[in-house]
Amino acid sequence: MSSASFPSIIVNADNPGIERTARVIANGGLVAFPTETVYGLGANARDDRAVAQIFEAKNRPRFNPLIVHVPTMEDARRLAEFDDRAEEIANAFWPGPLSIVLPRRADAGLSFLVSAGLNTIALRVPDSELARELLTVAQCPIAAPSANRSGEVSPTTAEHVAQSLPEPGDKGPSLILDGGPCSVGLESTVVDLSEPMASLLRPGGITREDLACHLGTLVVADSDDTAPRSPGMMTRHYAPATPLRINATTAEPGEALLGFGDNANDAIYNLSPDGNLTEAAANLFAMLRDLDNGTHAGIAVAPIPKHGLGQAINDRLKRAAKKE
Repeated sequence: MSSASFPSIIVNADNPGIERTARVIANGGLVAFPTETVYGLGANARDDRAVAQIFEAKNRPRFNPLIVHVPTMEDARRLAEFDDRAEEIANAFWPGPLSIVLPRRADAGLSFLVSAGLNTIALRVPDSELARELLTVAQCPIAAPSANRSGEVSPTTAEHVAQSLPEPGDKGPSLILDGGPCSVGLESTVVDLSEPMASLLRPGGITREDLACHLGTLVVADSDDTAPRSPGMMTRHYAPATPLRINATTAEPGEALLGFGDNANDAIYNLSPDGNLTEAAANLFAMLRDLDNGTHAGIAVAPIPKHGLGQAINDRLKRAAKKE
């Protein structure tokens, strides 16, 4: 990657930058853009060739489906069959960090690549005003997984994207829309409502407890490395190149310690000195990236509470620590 040329494709999130980014999408190109969760690698979800570029740039298995982003609930209804459950949680949590897997409408007009051969579609209306403005200007649904190589640490800044993906002439995005750091910092929660029993496929910014208030009992889906129903279900995912050890109270020789709350003796970084899970989620990927700099034999991460947003943080850490 040429550090001199690649950052020049980062564009400001002003009206000209948004319009320029939307034109790339309309012309079948690939872009990276911010949401409240992480930066997404986006393409027109109706264009087979454009969607195929996402899989190439990420080196992503074709059997791993994508999430389709739309600006409004009305747009989502044109793409999927909503039942009463879906209407209720969409009204409760959209715009927001929640993706809903639903039966795909026969007249949706989406590339079948986004569904990875399934008869379902994962949809989200992002809370980021910038993302919704881009979706509105582009005038098409945008398929967008995280803007990084498949299985690696997700990006929460434009610079992370530039460090993660190939250059534009080598399958990378034509533009990176710079909206600053992502506020949530973890990918969206994914809930599957395509079957009678609701399933939690991936924990995220909307907690299991939040969903249970509207859906009652949720089945928590197992990992799936062969036919996942949504992103984030692979056993190993979100992984830095440096080996990761979780639930660590101290660092072993050569390790860098990533602390949390009071569990931060000799920590290089602390996800949240006050033990705030929202702050920890927002810092997780950026701090893992900083520690994954080739100077440490390993990264040790302090224990994270398992309630609320801690479920999503622990999910990411467990998958990141999984050995190949």
